[in-house]
Amino acid sequence: MTRPGEQSVRVAVIGAGAIGRAVIGALQAGRLPGVEPVGVVDDRRTGDLGLRQISLAGAMERADVIVECAGRTVIAQSGPAILDHGVDLLVTSVGALCDPDVAAALDTAGPGRYLITSGAVGGLDILTAAAAQAPFDRVGVTTAKLPATLVQPWMDAAAADRLRRTTEPVEIFRGDAARATRLFPRSLNVAATVGRAVGDIGLVEVRLLADPEAALTRHVIEAEGPCGSYRFEIANLPSAQNPRTSGVVPHAVLRSLSVLVGQPRGVI
Repeated sequence: MTRPGEQSVRVAVIGAGAIGRAVIGALQAGRLPGVEPVGVVDDRRTGDLGLRQISLAGAMERADVIVECAGRTVIAQSGPAILDHGVDLLVTSVGALCDPDVAAALDTAGPGRYLITSGAVGGLDILTAAAAQAPFDRVGVTTAKLPATLVQPWMDAAAADRLRRTTEPVEIFRGDAARATRLFPRSLNVAATVGRAVGDIGLVEVRLLADPEAALTRHVIEAEGPCGSYRFEIANLPSAQNPRTSGVVPHAVLRSLSVLVGQPRGVI
């Protein structure tokens, strides 16, 4: 908690979708004492949130920390400017960092810091620790989601219809994390996050399955290297507001934010 005489940490949120709304609601409810929500940035009207809608420039002036819940374009176009302004940035659209130019721009910007939330995946702590001891030899991420959530604008009508109508699991992608996040930008932040944890996004092999029985979004993370062999399986309930993301993500964002603002709790 904030000590007597200390100022609260001012937080702005970019994006008022399923994740952003949940984060804003928790901050307004006082889930993080000493944290003051100062505004939301979104191209759409967000008057029902009870939080002032401001421009990105306004957010950079008012906030100590900006939480990005809006998509990879925001990171690519505005991330460096936020950091150069001296504001810390919490990233949820980790797939943006698969672009080496975006990653380099963020790495050289500052004095603001950027951090990545764990989002819908676990086990990142041990993967990060093991990678620090010795590089991994192999890393794989297999994700299974409901077919309708994987339909993309670049698919033609026939392919999209086949995907929606499939009655059995279908592998619709196999390849590296960078290409996966370009083709499925709202569905494979997990692969990018694992890549950052192991220190080499290019090492991550991705499989994406469209599964009509995937009531829970499943992620299987496997890694092998000199330190050992690791396997994690996660099954998350999709968000009721946006089935493309897991319902746990806003809570992961809040946990990451608590660490960023100097209020860590529990296991770190």
